[in-house]
Amino acid sequence: MVKIANIELGEFPLLLAPMEDVSDPPFRLVCKQNGADLMYTEFISSEGLIRDAAKSVMKLDIFEYERPIGIQLFGSDIQSMIEAAIIADEANPDLIDINYGCPVKAVACKGAGAALLQDIPKMVEMTAAIVKAVKRPVTVKTRLGWDDSTKNIVDVAERLQDIGISALSIHGRTRSQMYKGPADWTLIGAVKNNQRMQIPIFGNGDIDSPETAVRMKNTYGVDGVMIGRATIGYPWIFNEIKYYLKTGEKLAPPTISQRVDVCRQHLDFSIKWKGDFTGIVEMRRHYSNYFKGLDHFKEFRMKLVTTNSYEEVLQTLEEVRERYFLIG
Repeated sequence: MVKIANIELGEFPLLLAPMEDVSDPPFRLVCKQNGADLMYTEFISSEGLIRDAAKSVMKLDIFEYERPIGIQLFGSDIQSMIEAAIIADEANPDLIDINYGCPVKAVACKGAGAALLQDIPKMVEMTAAIVKAVKRPVTVKTRLGWDDSTKNIVDVAERLQDIGISALSIHGRTRSQMYKGPADWTLIGAVKNNQRMQIPIFGNGDIDSPETAVRMKNTYGVDGVMIGRATIGYPWIFNEIKYYLKTGEKLAPPTISQRVDVCRQHLDFSIKWKGDFTGIVEMRRHYSNYFKGLDHFKEFRMKLVTTNSYEEVLQTLEEVRERYFLIG
């Protein structure tokens, strides 16, 4: 049984990665219903949170059915991160997660996210301060290093464990790689197999199928895997991995009707949480992913991403169901 502090996650937990503009409550709903064991909010700016910025505060919304769930924070100023962590702690998540992995310029160039990989003493100091400031377990998500010359994750993992984090998720790329090239799991395995490490180690990067997840489990011994981009428009991947782990066989992919049903459920909660207009507009980024691989889908996609009418979206989804019914 894998545990983060006292949180039981099963034998080989599958984690939903925090993804900006993706892993909001409506998306987390469909992932939870399809087998995600632990999920995280979108990352929240510490500066935005302590200044009561509406977008940051809204990201604190969590629901009982999502548990266990972590709130993820990022920032460059230690005092601001402490204050933000206390605010997040009061929102009653199951854990607090610190982002030391985001590679995008808007974050890293401000000294946050993966930028802390250039200043390990500050990373350790910030983490220790947050561990002391909050009541809940603290976890960290990071990368192998800043670039090829600073792949220091084995040492970083030891130091973070020593100051009290409860679990570590590692993306198998450096910051300089961004999301390019294959993820390197060798150092993730080195961290997991380091005899000094006692906390759960979760691997992240290029988990896009049940076979890949099982291969990483068997090759590197990780306690679980964190899945990001492969879940977008395809929350079924969690249960597909679980079924493959249990039986060695692959589940049939979702039918067109199942895709339509889950997409509609996602839409309905998006509207419920964000309001009619925003809920409909922000769902537009998901349609292509829900129906990836369908021939001649463009006409339907154009309808879905141009209408502001809930009824028209539903009508178009039903047209998709009818048009592609025979292929699944």
